[in-house]
Amino acid sequence: MPGGKGLNQAITAARQGAPVAMVGCVGDDPAGRLLTTVLSAEGVDTAGLHVVRGVPSGTALITVARDGANGRLRPGDVEAASSLTPTVAAVLAQLEIPLNAVRAALTLAHASGAIAVLNPAPATGSLPDQLLALADVVVPNESEARALSGRPTSAGAATWLLKHGCRSVIVTLGEQGALLARQHEPIVEVAAFKVEAVDTTAAGDAFCGTLVASLSAGEDLLAAAQRASAAGALATTVMGALPSLPTTAEVDRLLATYALKRSRTTLPRRSWRSRGKP
Repeated sequence: MPGGKGLNQAITAARQGAPVAMVGCVGDDPAGRLLTTVLSAEGVDTAGLHVVRGVPSGTALITVARDGANGRLRPGDVEAASSLTPTVAAVLAQLEIPLNAVRAALTLAHASGAIAVLNPAPATGSLPDQLLALADVVVPNESEARALSGRPTSAGAATWLLKHGCRSVIVTLGEQGALLARQHEPIVEVAAFKVEAVDTTAAGDAFCGTLVASLSAGEDLLAAAQRASAAGALATTVMGALPSLPTTAEVDRLLATYALKRSRTTLPRRSWRSRGKP
């Protein structure tokens, strides 16, 4: 089935109403053609998607092959794609591409005033402080946060990441919601949503894609994280990756349901400022 962190997150953002462009590489094989077709069908701009001849598309099996086409993305490809989409509200990058391509994407976002979001997945160890400092928001899950920081708790990991260059950190906690940490502010809990979970595949991708779409629409960081938490919960209610990614209407319905249940409780909304951004 189609998948991959970048594809899942891009389609989630598109389903949340954001105009989305995907930058990456696929192979000249049936899988690459399928991935491109699926992105286009979801309304994602694929002008920045390169086809690598003679190389298979990245494929996740019981173990993950390290020689997929996504490993061929270069900084020059990212820089070239920036001219295809001159007006960008936010950039979302993951670690399934080479680190120098990630750095190029975040650097371009930083230079253009776009919101830069890094989902450090998969993460097996620390990242350079200079790379972390290029992101406005870093979004690891619990195990990734521990791998990045060496700290045993999510709160401790978030605090460590803030001290090492991150402006804001959201640690996703599965059914426990998430933690939002910002420079010089207390850590805030992002509420979880109780659902009948059947498969957690792509829940983190649904969270990231929705977070970026919400920030692009002008939501403050806490409100965007709350909406992302709802999207992540919904993704666990459907088997598979792509089929589970929720639409904006589905997220709206879940939020409305919880608003009715908690009509006397208002979710806290706090402004987020990073280089003058909302």
